[in-house]
Amino acid sequence: MSTAPEVATHVTTAEQAHPAVGAATALLDDYTPGRRFLATPTRTLLAEGVHAHVPHDDRPLPQRVAAALAAARTAGTDRPHVIGAVAFDQTAPAALAVPETLRTAPPLTADPLIALPAETPEATDWRIRPVPSPEEYGEGVAGAVERMWRGEFSKVVLARTLELTAPAPLDIPLMLQRLARRDPSGYTFALPTAPGRTLVGASPELLVSRRGHQVVANPLAGSTPRSSDLAEDVRRAAALLESAKDLHEHAVVVDAVHQALAPFCTDLTIPARPTLIRTATMWHLSTTVTGTLTSPDASALELACALHPTPAVCGTPTATAREVIRETEPFDRGFFTGMVGWGDADGDGEWVVTIRCAEAEERSLRLYAGAGVVAASDPAAETAETGAKFRTFLDAVGAEL
Repeated sequence: MSTAPEVATHVTTAEQAHPAVGAATALLDDYTPGRRFLATPTRTLLAEGVHAHVPHDDRPLPQRVAAALAAARTAGTDRPHVIGAVAFDQTAPAALAVPETLRTAPPLTADPLIALPAETPEATDWRIRPVPSPEEYGEGVAGAVERMWRGEFSKVVLARTLELTAPAPLDIPLMLQRLARRDPSGYTFALPTAPGRTLVGASPELLVSRRGHQVVANPLAGSTPRSSDLAEDVRRAAALLESAKDLHEHAVVVDAVHQALAPFCTDLTIPARPTLIRTATMWHLSTTVTGTLTSPDASALELACALHPTPAVCGTPTATAREVIRETEPFDRGFFTGMVGWGDADGDGEWVVTIRCAEAEERSLRLYAGAGVVAASDPAAETAETGAKFRTFLDAVGAEL
């Protein structure tokens, strides 16, 4: 048995170059609702204004995005980018735009000022309503498990939500600050998805990135809540690395990523066993998949659309899992378990699985959390896992269940 968990770490060239102090946190500080903020382990982006929205029509999304970027380049935009969010249902309208201006900086982890704490949110009398209730969610999990034992499908990801209502307008910039400063090595975002509505979150999961011919995907599946007690935290991490249920769940996702990327890539490298990554609230099994593009024509977004949705957010077989989700979840996922990210006119980009997020509108927040359900799942354990995942955002707004 392992005595300590193996933790995947990544060092970027920007971190090695010791960029100017304050460059990344300045963009974080300058965020206001309506702008588009995205921080990844490779860069920090703040977009303002809209040169063009990506239209919603019958063309495939990557084709629409490529056309919008080409038009912006023809119109004289220097190095145009697209930034925004794609819904769980790829046939739904996306919230993607080519911004008028885009400021960039090194990653937040390269800025020492990110270690400074964010302000504490003011005490708020939140009204919290779970949809569905924890009991109803557990019943949904139990029903899915029963169907899996009958052989109808092998996995489904079931989600639940919390509807939070505040007596005063929401402070979205403070939420973003607290999310970014708590987990600066993740993927933190605040993106408008409709007039007056913002998608805010801090995801740990890279769906896919492309830089030149190099492709990286980092599927996560199999999780356990962190503990404030160090010894217990290490015990939980070590147990996750040896959990037959979680290792099987993870292997299914990694295999799906392999199958989706294989037509686009050569030299795909997939480690034999997963490692661990951690957030402030969760441990996750993690595998970093790397490959080389066969053709430079496939953009990061095209790769992301080929991967989405992975079994980590939907299930398998995909069509059956989607139907189970529609039958079981009493809400529309919207952008939850979709993807957020950026892409440029050369096809490079980073697209992230939209988890650990909430949709904010005026005085209301809708928080989302899901768990992978397999035949060995226990309804109480999956309900507890989703509760632990809610903690990322509840801590950001100072709310208690």
